[in-house]
Amino acid sequence: MSTAQDIVHNGSCLCGAISFKLEGKPLFSIYCHCTQCQRADGAAFVSSMHFPNSAFTWTHSPTSKPDIEDLGGMTLYRCPKCRSCAACQFGAPGSDANWTIRGSHLARDPESGRILDWDTVKPTGHIFYGTRLVDVADDLPKWEGFSNRSERLG
Repeated sequence: MSTAQDIVHNGSCLCGAISFKLEGKPLFSIYCHCTQCQRADGAAFVSSMHFPNSAFTWTHSPTSKPDIEDLGGMTLYRCPKCRSCAACQFGAPGSDANWTIRGSHLARDPESGRILDWDTVKPTGHIFYGTRLVDVADDLPKWEGFSNRSERLG
């Protein structure tokens, strides 16, 4: 049986020019329906996985450094080639803040298309469900805002 320290997830931007690895399990993993995620990703909601700074390492080549976009408290790291947001931090660029990764950026099994080791990163609830664009019929808890700090909607 593998331990949390044995778990490694690899990920990249859309074109693969920049990449990263994550070691261990996320601090938490949720589906986010907030308007910032909707606008940043062009999606109704995203799978958002949060890892400590110590778990994150860039593995891209130095010639493909990500562009840094500081949004005041949230730093997006975008690929200069495909412009996708490969990762973000809630804190100043270069700080020791936690990293947020979209599930869509993690490596997948080439045959099934499923995220590798999905059970170690799968979301456990929905946040900002009050601003949802679609209803999601699953058994996970749904929160108006942040989980356990706002009204539970389902």
